[in-house]
Amino acid sequence: MTKLLHKPLKAFAIYSLVILLVSIPVYFLVIDYIWISELDENNWLTLQHTRENLQNKSYSEEELKEISSIWGDLHPGVSLTKLNEKPSFQDSVFEAVRPNVFDVDDGEDRFRGLISYIELNGNYYRISVETNVEESDETVFAIAVVTFLFFIVLVGGFMVLNRAIASKTWKPFYLTLERLKDFNLSKDQSINLPESDILEFQEMNHSLRSLLNNNVDVYRLQKSFTENASHELQTPIALLKSKMDLLFQEKGLSPETLSLLEDIQAPLSRLSRINKNLLVLAKVENFQLSEKEELDVYGFIQTSQILFEDYLKEKNILLEVKVENSIEIVSNSFLLETLIYNLFSNAIRHSPKDSSIQIVLKKDLLSFSNSGEKELDSQHLFERFSTSSAEKISSGLGLSIVKEIVKQNNWEIHYKFLKSFHVFELRFPNSKFLPNPS
Repeated sequence: MTKLLHKPLKAFAIYSLVILLVSIPVYFLVIDYIWISELDENNWLTLQHTRENLQNKSYSEEELKEISSIWGDLHPGVSLTKLNEKPSFQDSVFEAVRPNVFDVDDGEDRFRGLISYIELNGNYYRISVETNVEESDETVFAIAVVTFLFFIVLVGGFMVLNRAIASKTWKPFYLTLERLKDFNLSKDQSINLPESDILEFQEMNHSLRSLLNNNVDVYRLQKSFTENASHELQTPIALLKSKMDLLFQEKGLSPETLSLLEDIQAPLSRLSRINKNLLVLAKVENFQLSEKEELDVYGFIQTSQILFEDYLKEKNILLEVKVENSIEIVSNSFLLETLIYNLFSNAIRHSPKDSSIQIVLKKDLLSFSNSGEKELDSQHLFERFSTSSAEKISSGLGLSIVKEIVKQNNWEIHYKFLKSFHVFELRFPNSKFLPNPS
């Protein structure tokens, strides 16, 4: 994953490299043009100086031959050649590639020359002046080395400047990000976002404040409604259940009436369970169960095992408990009891008759596994009123309560489907291992 701050740096580095690579031939062409222009000017000045000296002094034909011979020995780049006919008297520039007599081992060199004509003592002579041009491969290599050195300096400067500017410019953004990470809607807290003189960050913080404030208001209304509705429902539900019990005790009820009462009792039991779980969920979300103590997880498993013994016998479910070691955690006893109870109840409810349930306790892991036919929808499994069971008495809140308890205690819970078994794995980080209780 690439950080946002590194994106422009990478683009700048690639852009700089491309520009510098393109600049190498451009530098060479510019330098070569300047060098050739200077050589042409130097050759022309040498030619003019030579022409004036030859014309201002009277040399015999023998002396001119001697001068040409001496020039050829001392300076091969300048020559004086007698012509047999009258030339067109047009100066010309030429380039030649041939071995350098002064540096035979260097191979062929490039020469830039100028040819002109002069009349001396009634005869016509050709004057040639040429100069060695700087070797192109050496020039290109030197330019490339210098270019890459500057590229390294340029990229290093980009990195230093990017880090210096980013540490100051992006500081409000990272502060906002940290405070958003620490923000918890269920803790009923306000968020204080840092101020910034950057317009984009100001607009972002303004939008975040509005969004969070609206969500906090909605959450408070929803929480208040849930609490009030649950409390208000307790009394009429209890009254209905007592009246139902009285009706069941009446004598002389017809079978049709008993069947009708039983049909009423099932949804009433589910309504009672939903109301109870909503109250538990509200207490958990409001941090009303904050008292903590050191608890032995295996002890709570044993208690739940006794509690669900009749349900296991009713469905003929084989329970297997494997304990390598117990775990000591710091939590609220009611929350841990509710957590294990709901996982145990969920395993029994979703297990068919004549099946098996396995509970494993080892290291920092507690897992519940029960038989099943197909995988559950893991994306919505822990949502409220989301249930994959046809069991009408299920409230649809058990796993939601489990998820909220796990979240508040910084534990971890995962669901997976392995070898026709639903597996819920609960991990307790920073827990203390206890010896095998058996």
